[in-house]
Amino acid sequence: MSQNNPHPIIKNARILTAALVGTSVEFYDFYIFATATALVFGPMFFPEAAPGRQLLLAFMSLGIAFVARPVGAIAFGHFGDRIGRKSTLVASLILMGGSTLAVGFLPSYAQAGVLAPILLCVCRFGQGFGLGGEWGGAALLAVENAPRGWEARFGCAPQLGAPVGFLAANGLFLILGLVMPEADFKAWGWRIPFLLSVVLVGVGLWVRLKITETAAFAAARAHEKPPEVPLGLLLSQHWKPLIAGSAGVVSCFSLFYLCTAFALAQGTGPLHYPRTGFMVAQLAANLMLAAGIAFAAVWSDRFGSGRILAWGASLGAVIGAVYWMGLSSGSLIIVFITLSAALFAMGMAYGPLSGWLSGLFPVEVRYSGISMAFNAGGIIGGALTPVLAQGLIEKGHGNWIGIIPAVAGVVTLIGIGWTRRLKVK
Repeated sequence: MSQNNPHPIIKNARILTAALVGTSVEFYDFYIFATATALVFGPMFFPEAAPGRQLLLAFMSLGIAFVARPVGAIAFGHFGDRIGRKSTLVASLILMGGSTLAVGFLPSYAQAGVLAPILLCVCRFGQGFGLGGEWGGAALLAVENAPRGWEARFGCAPQLGAPVGFLAANGLFLILGLVMPEADFKAWGWRIPFLLSVVLVGVGLWVRLKITETAAFAAARAHEKPPEVPLGLLLSQHWKPLIAGSAGVVSCFSLFYLCTAFALAQGTGPLHYPRTGFMVAQLAANLMLAAGIAFAAVWSDRFGSGRILAWGASLGAVIGAVYWMGLSSGSLIIVFITLSAALFAMGMAYGPLSGWLSGLFPVEVRYSGISMAFNAGGIIGGALTPVLAQGLIEKGHGNWIGIIPAVAGVVTLIGIGWTRRLKVK
């Protein structure tokens, strides 16, 4: 490439960085809550329940965000489709960061009684509401600025925020666990990642305030006014791709939460792996998530996002059949292999989503459409998976956990098939 004709990624480096940094911060905030849920929230906020019930209640508080995310998708999608992607993304980042920072100051149940878990749930709702508008805007920031034929590769920028955020979140928890006594970590050390989020949010805002509006949105607004109520137009004229898109998202969420919050809670709890060793295995396996996303992005531009998404969902369903066997094997090496395989499959199902979902909706309702599809699918795949898995464990049916990603994979394949019948890519 000559200087007069730079590589597309170099030419759009600022845009791609804004998409990556923002989602990395958002997912960092989201994952520190998930990690703290697995490690400390049960006894701290639900001490009157039995240990297994504590964890179940903690996972239910984790799931509140998935209820909030579609609400945030509606709200932020409305303004994203009417006033633009940039300002909406800034607002979502501020809300998410403020909610996360507040968790670091929450009182425990011993200090505030029932008010403590209520405040925890309010903060989690705020996190989910903010993230409901974050991912869709970041995806469009990348995809709507992509040259023709580069949509999936540009679209993987916000997707890579997931492994980056997870690495930062769990890496920090790992370091704290190594340098702090267990009692201090459970008493106050877990708050540090939440308090440090304010620094990361500041970095994300600094990057995003320097970007311009996406080319596709600007072109659309130059020719016609935005719809008065994007949601109404979406539900009246584009409800079929909305349902199909929501189904297409389910598999990646199911795989991810089995391999993160649920796996950490089981591994460091009933399965009795050393916490440090398990977290190292989980962090190392997270690199395979990044690899799966990159693999899917490159091949999606060549073969189509829907086809690669189908491969990822199918592979995840197969791996799910042996997931619990590997997780409960007693060997951290086998745990690492199991998590690596599952996260690579998740990356294949996650990497194509920005390009695939963006292709389902026209520009005037695209922010609302992809945000609602992504977050509605998250309720099914993300919120229900750890709760159902924990319920199976409580009943002594751990070997049946594999049916969860299998069913999720089938739901995703049905969604992909429906979009093909609707003649959208």
